[in-house]
Amino acid sequence: MLLPRKSLGLFALAPLLVAGVQPVRRDYASLDYYVLEHDPSSAVPVEEVASTLGLEVVEPAGELRDHWLLSIPKSQSTKRDGGDHVLDTLHRLRSMASAPTSSHDARSLHDSHKARRVASSVRYVEKQHLRKRTKRDDSDLIRAPPPIPQPDDGSGSNPAAAAVAKKFGIKDPIFGDQWHLVNDAFPKNMMNVTPVWEAGVTGKGVIAAMVDDGLDFNSDDLAANFRFPSGSYDFNDHVPLPKPVLWDDHHGTRCAGEIAAVKNTVCGVGVAYGAKIAGLRILSGPISDIDEAAALNYGYQNTSIYSCSWGPPDDGKSMDGPSYLILKSMVNGVQNGRGGKGSIFVFASGNGAGSGDQCNFDGYTNSIFSVTVSAIDYKNLHPYYSEMCAANMIVTYSSGSGRHIHTTDVGKNQCSTSHGGTSAAAPIASGVFALALEARPDLSWRDIQHLCVRTAVQVNPEDPDWEKTAAGRPYSYKYGYGKLDAGLYVEAARSWNIVKPQAWLEIPIMELAGADMGPDGKMTGGEAIVAGGVKHTTVITEKMMKDANLETLEHITVKVWITHGRRGDVQVELVSPHGVKSVLAGARKYDEDKDGFVGWQFMTLKHWDEPAPGTWTLRVSDQSSAEFTGRFLGWSMTLWGASIDPAIAKPWVLKNPHAKPEDASASVTATHTTTSIFSTKTKQHPKPTDHLPDDHGHAEGEAHNPAFPQEADVKVTTSPAASSTPSGSSTPTPDEGYFSHMSDLLKSQTWLFMTLGGIGLFGFGAAIFFWRRRSRQMRARAEYNRVADDEDIVMRGVGASRASRGRRGGGTKELYDAFGEVSDEDDDADENARLAPGARQQPLGFHDGFLEDDDPASATAVKGAYRDNPLPHERQKPEHSATPPREGAQSPSSGSGDGSWEHASDAR
Repeated sequence: MLLPRKSLGLFALAPLLVAGVQPVRRDYASLDYYVLEHDPSSAVPVEEVASTLGLEVVEPAGELRDHWLLSIPKSQSTKRDGGDHVLDTLHRLRSMASAPTSSHDARSLHDSHKARRVASSVRYVEKQHLRKRTKRDDSDLIRAPPPIPQPDDGSGSNPAAAAVAKKFGIKDPIFGDQWHLVNDAFPKNMMNVTPVWEAGVTGKGVIAAMVDDGLDFNSDDLAANFRFPSGSYDFNDHVPLPKPVLWDDHHGTRCAGEIAAVKNTVCGVGVAYGAKIAGLRILSGPISDIDEAAALNYGYQNTSIYSCSWGPPDDGKSMDGPSYLILKSMVNGVQNGRGGKGSIFVFASGNGAGSGDQCNFDGYTNSIFSVTVSAIDYKNLHPYYSEMCAANMIVTYSSGSGRHIHTTDVGKNQCSTSHGGTSAAAPIASGVFALALEARPDLSWRDIQHLCVRTAVQVNPEDPDWEKTAAGRPYSYKYGYGKLDAGLYVEAARSWNIVKPQAWLEIPIMELAGADMGPDGKMTGGEAIVAGGVKHTTVITEKMMKDANLETLEHITVKVWITHGRRGDVQVELVSPHGVKSVLAGARKYDEDKDGFVGWQFMTLKHWDEPAPGTWTLRVSDQSSAEFTGRFLGWSMTLWGASIDPAIAKPWVLKNPHAKPEDASASVTATHTTTSIFSTKTKQHPKPTDHLPDDHGHAEGEAHNPAFPQEADVKVTTSPAASSTPSGSSTPTPDEGYFSHMSDLLKSQTWLFMTLGGIGLFGFGAAIFFWRRRSRQMRARAEYNRVADDEDIVMRGVGASRASRGRRGGGTKELYDAFGEVSDEDDDADENARLAPGARQQPLGFHDGFLEDDDPASATAVKGAYRDNPLPHERQKPEHSATPPREGAQSPSSGSGDGSWEHASDAR
């Protein structure tokens, strides 16, 4: 353990530091716990700080440097008014330290001095709350039907698997069903581990920890490879052995079998059956953030790989990630684990794709410190549950298209035939990494990722989701850089040149249109997200890269501040100077959150090895709904990669979200950034089998759907112009996206001639229409005779004539018949038929001649004339009309079926 420097209580704390290999058992029933980050440069020992705050030192907080776990009886932690005694005391000390004191008041001087000493030695204090990291396991999986049997070619089942078993002396009974190791049905679709085994590499000397719901170390398939006590612990029950206890504590055991099931006569074998496995139980009950943080660093000098098949709920509406303490433990792991080579964190991408979920809304899978693994099935197809995003690095095998993963289960000699989901894909990748670390123990955590990018095998090259990166590699949101191939990976690892230390270039927050954030986190201002989206650019120069000691590009992280009435409508894209687009966020149909993105951080791997200098564009758009609108307030970007000069490389320091911002006037501060990213809301860490559909093993996969079809039609072109400053510019694009293919159409002469021809036909038809209309009007005027004042006339005939002319007149109906007019002779024949004695009148349709009915009395003088409220008997369909409708003309009852005008809008 790392000791606090200048600590006067060093000897008193020595037992905690030496004997505390395993965490002290918690007593949440009677004690409240706090984590305190102590300033090591302070002369005040942590014991004095704890005593002043009314706390007692329990132990160092996991492996986090200068962090301490403190406790207080529950009866003393809460004040009568409901306030927190510890936090209120610290607040009072800081107020006293900053308040002016009188030189004549000795007591005031003493209190102020003590307050200043204690307050200045405290960097951070947080009360710990039990949070349920709910397992993603689904009871339906236990009742899942057995997998479809492998095809039999008549020479015995699984002939290739039988040959491999004979060659390596494998007698495990379900080895023939482990198609991810040897696939008889599709021989090319497997992990290609046999060449590695043949070279004598089986993972020896490598420890992989299952951060899960326990591990059945009594299983005959795992016992010989179980690592205890230095690598295992139960953080749920705070006992040394991570034994599965609950009825559904089977997930960790199944995953462990995929990695390191022993070669014997029980079940099957693991990818790295010579490796050791450890168990860190965190998913079977509520634990605190500091316990999760401690689990991710537990035994981190000996444990190489932490296999994590869990994350936020895969419901398509959650957005959550690691808290400050947990993220700090991941940073500590990659910087200090394995003697500085770094812990390897492997995370399953999640099973929420069927719900529209994406792994960039998960702060564990979109972390630069994680290898994010998605799934393909035994046909190399994409299972519909496997989540997609720009943070996906690789894929390995799992359930789908009629097959499941066969592995170890809880029980002395029990096997599972229904394992699946991305939770089954991640441990397979962990097994491959264990093989590589045996071959090259000096690989760093970033070397592991580089080898993934460079050796992954493209699957389904015809899938439209594949795109070429600027470095010339294919990348897919579904498959990452491709399928992990154990043979290629280990062979490349043997000759790999260790990558230079990490460097980064951080672009400060760029604000748009008066963006502001209040102390309560409420965001105001920003640029309205108009139809087509809002773009903002920033420029990276060669000088900026050199000043940051950044040579090559690996990860890119982007933080955004966006307000919106419906978060699931928002889409975020990053476009590089070379025109490579990363979809950071696609629309999510179930995400109705109204808080938007308050400094949420996305990540993309799509620009790996791409030259960084030039103009980078961030585009924010939505679904253009009048009901849900939003504003784009600002963003920041960090480029991560290898350093130019390793001699001046330095480790990255995670900013304290609770520290006072250096620039108090900044409208969007770093404090707000980290606070929003590392949410303090209650989290749930389900296993990736939660939200896993019942048909995950039987539903057919696909290789023809783009991951983000709604974004595929939106083209963003960015000029790679350079600038000497990193300032950005805002550019609303109201029309972008609606006519994205217009320029392509204009390039086609065929389309152009067709368009001109259509315009000509329309003009010719319109000219004929108006000429005929004018001819009829002139005939009507010629037939008109003025009636003398003393002359009588039968009004019925006038009404009938007017009604007839109204029906044939210039009403709205004529617009529909502009290109379907009948001859004048037909017109005359129709009119004569209507005026003939005894002929039935055709009921008037909606607006038929309505504008010509100047006299309301005449309009109602005939049966069937227009009436605002037709009588019930007039709403019947005219089944026996004396005059059938003209061919091509619309019936008055068209679309409604009853002839009533109130339904005519449906017909239109």
